[in-house]
Amino acid sequence: RQRREPQHHHVTGAAPSSPWHVTGALPDVLLAARDFQTNTRRIHSLFHKMTKEKKSKLATRKVKLSTGDPQPAAPEKPDTTRQKRKKRTRSQDTEEKPMDECEGEEELSPEAKRTLERKLKKERKKEEKKMLREASVEVKVETPQKPSACQLALEYLTAWSKNRKEWKFQKTRQKWLLQHMYDCDQISDKHFTMLLGYLEGLQGNARELTVQKTEALMKESESTDDAPDISVDKMERMKQVLQLLF
Repeated sequence: RQRREPQHHHVTGAAPSSPWHVTGALPDVLLAARDFQTNTRRIHSLFHKMTKEKKSKLATRKVKLSTGDPQPAAPEKPDTTRQKRKKRTRSQDTEEKPMDECEGEEELSPEAKRTLERKLKKERKKEEKKMLREASVEVKVETPQKPSACQLALEYLTAWSKNRKEWKFQKTRQKWLLQHMYDCDQISDKHFTMLLGYLEGLQGNARELTVQKTEALMKESESTDDAPDISVDKMERMKQVLQLLF
């Protein structure tokens, strides 16, 4: 058998029959491949650079820790996905409850809001009491002392003698002064002289009663031996009152 050789047909002036010369696609593919190679090289170089920097930072941090550098390390961000839930106290829950309730206030009715507020107040009071018990602190309620009747009556008398423009008549104060005017312990000599000036203007039933009581006391002290002991100062005061009112 004779081998047939391929016959080549050459046409003068015709373009080559390869497809990339016809379409012009091969240069674009080559450019894309070249760009891809350059980009990958850049990415690799950046990656190596970043790893080197990270390693150098870790090495410097280890050196600082080993040498005892007081500068604290940068705090690492906690992993929220794997972080365990911490135990919460009751006080923290009560502090955060109002925030949740504020978000849902629009949905609650006014009656529900009131009940929630009452519950929160009760819980806060319980927490405060618990803290006080733990700290063993005794809360002492200091009540302000009210002025005594003697003090008020003497202030009334001094106001009459010194500042009569602002002075106002008070029946209870006058009654106390008339009942205790012979008591030297409660009404001093200074206040008694003021009281004598006050008795000059005494009128009506109060004047008659004071005279009657004073006379009765004088008769009791002089009549019998069983009468209560009356001091000399008290007798002197009674005489002065009788002389003034008669």
